[in-house]
Amino acid sequence: MSTGLRSGFAAVIGRPNVGKSTLINHLVGRKIAIVSNKPQTTRNRILGVVTGRGYQLVLIDTPGIHKPHHLLGESMVRTAVGALDETEAILMVVEAQEAPGPGDRYVASYLQQAPQAFCVLNKIDLIEPAEVPAAAEAYAKLAPFQAVIPVSAVGGQGLDDLLDAVREVLPEGPEYFPAGMTSDQPEQFIVAELVREKLIGLTEQEVPHSLATEIQEMIKRPGGMLYIRCAIYVERASQRGIVLGAGGSKLKEAGLQARTELERLLGERIYLDLWVKVKPDWRNRQRDLRELGYR
Repeated sequence: MSTGLRSGFAAVIGRPNVGKSTLINHLVGRKIAIVSNKPQTTRNRILGVVTGRGYQLVLIDTPGIHKPHHLLGESMVRTAVGALDETEAILMVVEAQEAPGPGDRYVASYLQQAPQAFCVLNKIDLIEPAEVPAAAEAYAKLAPFQAVIPVSAVGGQGLDDLLDAVREVLPEGPEYFPAGMTSDQPEQFIVAELVREKLIGLTEQEVPHSLATEIQEMIKRPGGMLYIRCAIYVERASQRGIVLGAGGSKLKEAGLQARTELERLLGERIYLDLWVKVKPDWRNRQRDLRELGYR
């Protein structure tokens, strides 16, 4: 019996730092993936659920496709490429203010046989409106896209057009997630990622890529306060000093920023207990990657 509901999965891919997570957060209507101006911030496959009248679209936020330099990077690329085989549509996100480059062409090479791929021309707020058609034409040549759709993931322009276009290619199907559910990720994952996001914003050079976060305890204590103990891992002792900052100032600032956002997100008072530990070369150690939740 037909339900009339259109549903399916769409992989959101692209080279690092083109705005994939920002796009998904805006479409979902709440923050489910961390964002920063540092490339390769997203490391896991995260599902974002958009449920509207007559449809449910499950967006797969993937790590940026890039040339990996360690086992973590290889895992990230496998995660991104693997998502292409599981979807009804593919959204390749590119930057409107940049001409197509080698990274874009490399990502597009995976789409030559993709029947329902869309090019999402992001960051149109950074160029003049008159420049949009030329930018769209340049990217349209990379792969057999269904359409090139100009958007601003930050400002929200064009996102309704994007949803309308993708919804049209979805088949009839079930409601995969209950109404009101916006992500498949547990609260502990989101908490750990928010702590990592704040640290990425406060650290420089190689440190952001060497950071990992792990929730070791998350429990309601007497009095109603939620206690969260979060371990922060770096690869070298010198990086630990950078994350701590003079007199622990940088770690305190990251904790304040994370706690403020988490209290708003979870709707309760939080005690956030942060610890910085050295885990040598964890990005190249299979056991460490498994323990930290990277496939």
